[in-house]
Order: sequence, then C-alpha cells, then structure tokens
Amino acid sequence: MVNGAAGLIAVTMVDDDTSQADNSGLARLRDTLRKLYHGHMPAAVRFQMAVVVIDLAIIAFFIATPLLQDSRAFLWLDYTVAAIVLADIIARLLASNDMLRLMRQPTSWVDFFILLTLLFPTTLANFGFLRILRLWTLSRSGGLWRFAGSDKQQRAWREPAHAVVNLLTFLFVSTGFIYTFFFSSGSGLAGYVDAFYFTVATVTTTGFGDIVLPGIAGKLTSVVTMIIGISLFVKLAQAIFRPAKVFFECPRCALQRHDVDAVHCKACGRLLKIPDDGE
Repeated sequence: MVNGAAGLIAVTMVDDDTSQADNSGLARLRDTLRKLYHGHMPAAVRFQMAVVVIDLAIIAFFIATPLLQDSRAFLWLDYTVAAIVLADIIARLLASNDMLRLMRQPTSWVDFFILLTLLFPTTLANFGFLRILRLWTLSRSGGLWRFAGSDKQQRAWREPAHAVVNLLTFLFVSTGFIYTFFFSSGSGLAGYVDAFYFTVATVTTTGFGDIVLPGIAGKLTSVVTMIIGISLFVKLAQAIFRPAKVFFECPRCALQRHDVDAVHCKACGRLLKIPDDGE
C-alpha cells in the first residue's frame, strides 16, 4: 500500500514537471514571438519587413485570384497562402498580451473570414473577392507603416494614407464583386479589366455608359458603388486638403486634433501645453 502511494506521488511529480516544462516552453515561444513582432532589434526589424513583403505578395495573389482560379496550380497556391495566413494568425495571437481582446477586433474577424475562404475555396468561391480586405487589415494593424519614420513623422500623412488604402480596398473589392457576379467566369483578363474600368468610371461618376451592368441588380450595384465611392473620395480630399492639425491628446476630454497655434481645447476649454516641434 505504501509502495503504491509512493508510486502515485512519483507519477504526479513527473506529470507536474512535464506540465511546468510545457508551460515554460510556451512562455519562451510567446516571448520570442513578441520580440519578433514588436521588437526593435535588427533581427526583429528584418522579420517585420519580411512579414510585410509576404503580406503584400498575398494581397497581390488575392487581386489576381479571379484570373488564376481556373488554372491547375490555383488550389496549391490557395492552400499555401492559407497555411501562411493561419501561421500568422496563430503567431500574432501568441505574441499578444491579451488574446481575447485581439480576437474581438474587427481586423481579426476579417482575417478569420479570409482564412475560411482560403480553406474552402470551392464552397466559398463567390466570397473570394472579400479577401482584398486583407489590405485594410494590414493598414489598420500598423504593419504597413512601421518602417515609414517615427510616430511624429507619420502623424502628418497617416490619415491621408489610410484614406488612400480604404479607397484602393473598395475599388478592388468592388471589382472582384462585379467580375464574380456580372461577368462570365471564363472572361479572363479582359473581363477583369472591364470590371475594374466600370468600377472606376462609376466611383468617379464619369459614367461613359459603354459598359452597363444588366438588370435591377446591376443598377443597385452601380448606385451603391457610386455612393460609397464618392464618400471615400470626399474623405480622401478632406484628409489631403484639411488645414494642418497637431495631434495632442487633451488631458480632460481626450480630443486629439488641435490647431497648430491652439491655446485652449476647442471641445472643453482646457488649457493646452502643446510642445513645439522646433520647426
């Protein structure tokens, strides 16, 4: 009886040691991933640059998907991209200090949906055009701007850059939608160019009329494209031509944009002490 109890204790101790080793290994892995994704060491910077390059290559694949989906190599490319996206999602979750908070963010929802379209390319073929939203998530996550100077330098042009990315994302998403639902699947490059041409002509309200989407669905698609496109163009124009502002958070109401020579917060009246950049 004593020997049995001793054996049980020994097995329990071994299990505890194994569990602690596993936890220690996971902790080391998460710490390494945090340094790679968020660090500033040369190795981390090279890794982050490689991630951005791979992301841009994946986005290029998403844009070209309508032209490649009938080729023999498409499924191999699709599943390879799926493996890369899945590895990136898992790595970012492990590198995060709050996994649940990261999973609740809209950018994570978009990435999960993109992963589903990659894992089930045949079943979700009609939703493949939404993969272009990866460009939006890359922009919002900050990875696209990480190597574009200091935070102070980025503040002057980041808003216009976001507006440009939003417009490009919408153009390619709309092009993919129009190509998928209004052009024959075998139309190839010519059909995709026609879809892109129609999208740009509609968004800019040029309306040449040489390409028209048929039926009520086509008219409604044109209306939605025009409304959203004009809104994005206005947003872009505002971001470019709006008077220069200083990004300084008000201690009382948290308003961040103020006039360059502002002395008081225009929202709450709090006295501001905006530092001079020395320019």
